[in-house]
Amino acid sequence: MMRSLYSGVAGLQNHQVRMDVLGNNIANVNTTGFKKGRVSFQDLLYQQMSGASRPNGEVGGVNPKEIGLGMSIASVDTIHTQGSLQTTGVMTDLALQGNGFFVMKKGESSLYTRAGAFSLDRDGRLVNPGTGYRVQGWLAKIVNGQEILSTSGQLEDLVIPVGSKDPARATSRVDLACNLDKRTVEIPEGAAADTVENGTWRVEEKIYDSFGQEHLIRTEFRKAVGQPNRWQATVTIDPEAAQPTNTAVALGAEQPAGNGNTFAVEFDNRGLLRRVADGQGNLSAETGSLDIGVSFDVQGATPEAGGGPTRQSFRLALGTVGSATGTVTQMAERSSTKVFQQDGYTMGYLDTFKIDQAGQITAVYSNGSNRTIGQMALASFTNPSGLEKVGETNFVQSNNSGMANIGPSGIAGKGKIIAGTLEMANVDLAEQFTDMIVTQRGFQASSKTIQTSDQMLQELLTLKR
Repeated sequence: MMRSLYSGVAGLQNHQVRMDVLGNNIANVNTTGFKKGRVSFQDLLYQQMSGASRPNGEVGGVNPKEIGLGMSIASVDTIHTQGSLQTTGVMTDLALQGNGFFVMKKGESSLYTRAGAFSLDRDGRLVNPGTGYRVQGWLAKIVNGQEILSTSGQLEDLVIPVGSKDPARATSRVDLACNLDKRTVEIPEGAAADTVENGTWRVEEKIYDSFGQEHLIRTEFRKAVGQPNRWQATVTIDPEAAQPTNTAVALGAEQPAGNGNTFAVEFDNRGLLRRVADGQGNLSAETGSLDIGVSFDVQGATPEAGGGPTRQSFRLALGTVGSATGTVTQMAERSSTKVFQQDGYTMGYLDTFKIDQAGQITAVYSNGSNRTIGQMALASFTNPSGLEKVGETNFVQSNNSGMANIGPSGIAGKGKIIAGTLEMANVDLAEQFTDMIVTQRGFQASSKTIQTSDQMLQELLTLKR
């Protein structure tokens, strides 16, 4: 009879624990990145009144007689199922779709979380605004003038330098891809030719020097007389400037010298690029990509060692031999400039930034340039249910979680990052309320066991009357 009392007490205690877990789940139904808990029960010990016996020649076998002594909690599990995603539109709000955790730093301690409601502090660090814990990742470095982002290095604080300057960049390459109308009338040398109708096609675009000052590059194509697949091109930088820029053009030269600013473009019978010849008669190869060097004077710069004006040079790319994509062509179609781009720009300020699904942070500057700032790190574990909760929607590594596998999004089973959204708690209220009813009934039944056992004891005490 006393056994039933203790079994009832165990039922009361452990159902109360289950109700505590359910209450915590329900309380955190709107907590960003929260993962619900689940309680599993197991029977406890058994008192054996008699053991089992095997059958013999006279009688069959006898089963053991065992009386249970209640129940206990087998485990309190953390369920890491995916929560629903809620769109917020805030660029620093991040959600993980799939496995993994954001990596946070508190001093020298590493924390892991699914709650991605981040923001910037006054120093531009990406942090959790509620705790100040710093988001970890990798920052891009400038190595030999090249922007390198290595995800194999040590983790560091992610810093977004809002308002920082992006220095001007001198144009180093101009890509020209236009069509020159095969039907254009040939105009003899010396005759006026300044419109499409009388034999000339003009292309103009802005380029930049090392100060970020704008310059105008003008390329004029004129159909050669007696050579139906050949066009003569003249390149001029700032044609309307008060001081001449002394534009020079040459094949192969990094910084062409002299005053020759013309070259010729030849096409095959399909209207595709064949080769290029500069004003000195040098011919290009008839394979691969074709470009030609252009240089001009930059006014207002410190004179060069020889005392002359500073020269700036760039490559004028005409496209690939035999290709019709991104290449100068000669087709029986109106002359046009479908693609024309250059890689220079003036100085700009960081206006905004964006985070893609791989966690890469890209700065967007007012001059139109984009630059990769860094990339967010994610952690995955062999047994995420083995992580220990430390509050504030954070986890820490435990002896049974395994070591943190740190890497970028999409690697080693890690999920993708969705910017402008937050992951909600994975608590299902209908499920929690149902479990609450079952838990209440279990608690009530355990209390009835105690009450009935007490009544039986009371009857035992009244036997002497």
